This record gives sequence, structure tokens and C-alpha cells, in this order.
Amino acid sequence: MPRGKHRRTRTSQLTRRVVAAGTGGAALALPLIGATQASAAQPAQSAPTVAQSVPQAAQPATSLTYTVAKGDSLARIAKKYDVSGGWKQLYKDNRAAVGDDPQLIHPGLKLKVKTAKADAAKKTATKSSAPAKPAGGVAQATQAAAKSYPNNLDGWIREALDIMAQKGIPGSYDGIYRNIMRESSGNPLAINNWDSNAAQGTPSKGLLQTIDPTFQAYHVDGTSWDPYDPVANITAACNYAAARYGSIDNVNGPY
Repeated sequence: MPRGKHRRTRTSQLTRRVVAAGTGGAALALPLIGATQASAAQPAQSAPTVAQSVPQAAQPATSLTYTVAKGDSLARIAKKYDVSGGWKQLYKDNRAAVGDDPQLIHPGLKLKVKTAKADAAKKTATKSSAPAKPAGGVAQATQAAAKSYPNNLDGWIREALDIMAQKGIPGSYDGIYRNIMRESSGNPLAINNWDSNAAQGTPSKGLLQTIDPTFQAYHVDGTSWDPYDPVANITAACNYAAARYGSIDNVNGPY
């Protein structure tokens, strides 16, 4: 380029413009961005003030162990824990423990429950892991329904005694055991097919040899309706003995 000759730079009209904005009589000068800065980055947009809702994923099923309490039924337990498939699925998952009749569940029976409630297993574990303690530091007595009983004659009698204590039915371990050994020798499936009751179509059944009408009349709420169920048979017989003799302890022969 020849010396001394300079080209005059054109000034964009936009770079010098000023916009006056009225603010109660005063003017606020706001410089506009020049055309030469058109490619500058735009100011970041502010974040939305309201968070968008995000659908939550469905809670996976959680397995827990539930101890049957008096008055329970499979339908009630399934509803309480939102079991997918209801009581039929609950029965299917626990048929080996329940047996062939889904209506026959008794206090102390352990069931595997698949629940959709996220905190159900945590609450159940918290309640069962450590009994509440009063100020003195001594653990409170465990509720009868939460106890675990061995599946034998000793366990059946002890479970029956706990239920009887709740219902106000008198009787002692020795009184129950003595009468069981005389009536059935400890066989919960014993049945008498030869006496007068059997001749009338109502044979004596179970550990304490109750006939069906007596069992049904003195059945204890919360126990099975199966007369061969050991706990149900003991409690019904003791309830009958209490009404007629004052206590099973007062029974020393056929009753």
C-alpha cells in the first residue's frame, strides 16, 4: 500500500447509538451491541423457577417374614402389605407352610410376604429385632402372637396356654398334658370310630378328642376351624371344660 495514503475506517452507526429510556423524568443510557459483536455469546438463560416433575419408578417387591397373629387371614395380610396377586398369590407362596386349606392359619405361623411397600420390611425388622424397654431397662414381655413355638406337643400346649391367657380360659400345662395323654397319647390325628359318639356320626377327634358340635360351639377366635389342628383342638376343649367343670385341670376322666 502506498505510504501516506490511509483508508478511513468506517464506523458502524450501531456502535454509537444510545437509547434513552424514560424513568420518571431521568434518562438511562443503554449502549447497544455493535454489529461487529453480533457473534458474541448470548447471556445464559435463568433456570426455571419450578422444577419439572419426574415420574418415579415403581418400587420393587420386598420380601419379609410375617408372623401370623390371632384374627389374621391371608386376605387381611395380603391387603395390609399390598401383595401383588392378593391372598391367592400369598397362599401360593406359602402353601407348604399353610397346607391344603388357605383358611387354616394359626397364630405363630411364619409366612413369606412379597410387599410393594418400601418401608414395610424395615418396620417389621425394627419391631422384631429388639423388644421395647421401659425406663428400668428390662425388656417387656413378648406378645403371644409374636412368639415362636416348636411344632410338637410341648409347643402346641404352650401356644394354647398363651391364647387361653388372652381369652381368660383357665387351665395349666399339667392339666392339659395329663388329659391329652389319656385321650390321644399325643396324636393330633387321633379319631375314635367305635364309641357312642361315633355311632351317632360324630366321632371324637384330635388331641383332646372333641366331637365336631362341641368343637364348633367352643371354638376360640383366632385359631383354626380344623378340629385336628392341635392348638385349635386344645383351646376349644379347654374352653368347653371351663364352662362345664371350671377348668381342664378338674377333668380326670372321660368328659
